This record gives sequence, structure tokens and C-alpha cells, in this order.
Amino acid sequence: MRRPAFYIDTTACTGCKACQAACKDKNDLSPGLSWRKVNEIEGGNWNTTNGVVTEKPFGYYLSISCNHCENAPCIDACPTTALHRNHDGIVVIDPLLCMGCDYCQWTCPYGALQIDPTRGIMTKCDACIDYLYEGKNPACVDACPMRVLEFGYFDTFVARKGTTSGIFPLPDPKLTSPGLVIKPHKDSSAANESNAMVNNTEIY
Repeated sequence: MRRPAFYIDTTACTGCKACQAACKDKNDLSPGLSWRKVNEIEGGNWNTTNGVVTEKPFGYYLSISCNHCENAPCIDACPTTALHRNHDGIVVIDPLLCMGCDYCQWTCPYGALQIDPTRGIMTKCDACIDYLYEGKNPACVDACPMRVLEFGYFDTFVARKGTTSGIFPLPDPKLTSPGLVIKPHKDSSAANESNAMVNNTEIY
């Protein structure tokens, strides 16, 4: 089975959050739920040259959602099989089987799973599977004015774009083998190795 994947070009992302807004609008998500999150990363270094100290600040954005991981810990954690991989390789949730136990949420290193308090069940990105069946892109992809997001297959992206799947603040991709390929920003560092910080923590 081919692995579905997102491609993200962090060198051109402006942090406008159009992808995040499109996801919320398409899926009619209530306040507090956001299946795609644009992380604002900032940091910097001090340089000393001939006794003169200068600073080198940096910042970049990273749009992230469920990565439909090849080794998805959420699927293994689900006691009811509500979380499963469909025939296209996309990790989906059966709302009729979900009992809102939170086990899957605890295991996801990307924070992709979120409980809907009104229904008491877990929710997440399904790559706009209904759009895919109509031959369209996920809503987040088409909403991006800079065209930094793409959706397709992992092996295709690797052949065209490279193999990077983890930069700060993401976990080591060896943990889950995510369906994710990233063009890293020039100032980004490897997963879990950075002098940077995530500046925004709110979910709209």
C-alpha cells in the first residue's frame, strides 16, 4: 500500500493560516478544535567577531496536521478499532466506535487528535477524503496562497523533493514513519534539536 503524504515547503510559508482556516471551515469545526495548526517557530544566536557581539534572530512557520503515519501509534492504542487505516492508507476514525477514551491522543506525537467536547468523541484530519474521491485536493492545500502545501504519495515526494520528515518542533520521524516530506527552512534544525521555541500555543 502506498503511503499518503503531505509535502510542506517551510522556506516559503508566510504563516497566514489560510490552510488552518480552510480546514476549520470545510469541516465545520467548533472553537477550540483545529485539525491543522500553523506553528510559529522563533529563535536566534549570538555571534562574537573581534569583540563585537551581534545577534542573529530567525523565524519560520510549519503547518502540520495528522500525517497518516505508516507506524501509527494511535491505531495500536485504540481499544475499539475506531481508529484504523482505510484502503487508501489514510488513518480515519469511525465515530460510531469511538468512546472518547483519549488513549489515541496520548500516543500521537503530533497532537493531531482532538476530542470534540460536544460529541465526546475523538476527531482528526482525514485528508478531506471526500474531496479526494472527487479528484480534488484537501481544502488546506488549495487554500494556501503560496502553494507550499501539496498532498500525494510519500514515495513520489521523496523522489521529487528529498527525504526530510522531521525538523523542530516535530519528533524524530523514525518513531512513526509519518506521511510527511518537508523542505526545511534554512534556519531549522533537526527534530528535537534546536535553540528555537514554538511561539504560539493557542488553538482557534
